[in-house]
Amino acid sequence: MAEAGAARRPRAKPHEPAPAERRPGARRTDLAPESVIHHRLRLGIVSALAAADSLTFNELKALLKTTDGNLSVHCRKLEDAQHVVCTKSFEGRRPRTEYRLAPLGRRELARYLNHMEALIRATRSTLGH
Repeated sequence: MAEAGAARRPRAKPHEPAPAERRPGARRTDLAPESVIHHRLRLGIVSALAAADSLTFNELKALLKTTDGNLSVHCRKLEDAQHVVCTKSFEGRRPRTEYRLAPLGRRELARYLNHMEALIRATRSTLGH
């Protein structure tokens, strides 16, 4: 229980819509890492799709060594951000979910890699290497 004179914690602000530069398809001008791709598993998904024409859900799951639920959530976030394209079909009676890297996803991955390379160069220069 808090003491009578203790300072109160400010309440969290309600969700605010993302500024225009953070919306899918909008052009970004800052050098901050692209937040959708920055997560470890989503970066793995986008990187794997950049190296292949397309991958199935099961191929991504095996490659990234993750669970169905975890992969599904992160693929959906990338799909909502228009970074990947998801195609669902059937092979016989079995469902098949296939993912491809969208043009926006490819551009954002290149931007992210350029940012990380610049960050590495800047860090090395401060270390004297």
